[in-house]
Amino acid sequence: MQQITDETLTGDHYLLYIYTPFCGTCALARSMLDKIEAVHHEDIFYEMNAALHPDFMQDNKIESVPCLLIKQDGEIKESVYAFRSIGNIYSYLLKYKPELFANNS
Repeated sequence: MQQITDETLTGDHYLLYIYTPFCGTCALARSMLDKIEAVHHEDIFYEMNAALHPDFMQDNKIESVPCLLIKQDGEIKESVYAFRSIGNIYSYLLKYKPELFANNS
């Protein structure tokens, strides 16, 4: 996972994992995202410590953590609060990052 930068936040596309360091549910969500990145051998998600970005949290109406904030074409498309399972996260990747599943053979 990559740390989010101001430059990335102003970009048109990102998958942003928002967490707080002492949140147990956040740790579980992060392990799911880490496993997905390991399978694909690439950084897919950016990460942001919510406590360090209160203005961003308020501006984007983030209700709780963990949150997977999906920005595409310059606008927030979804705020995912219930990670549920790796399969559930893959359903969002299929929709917003289909190039991960392109057949390279």
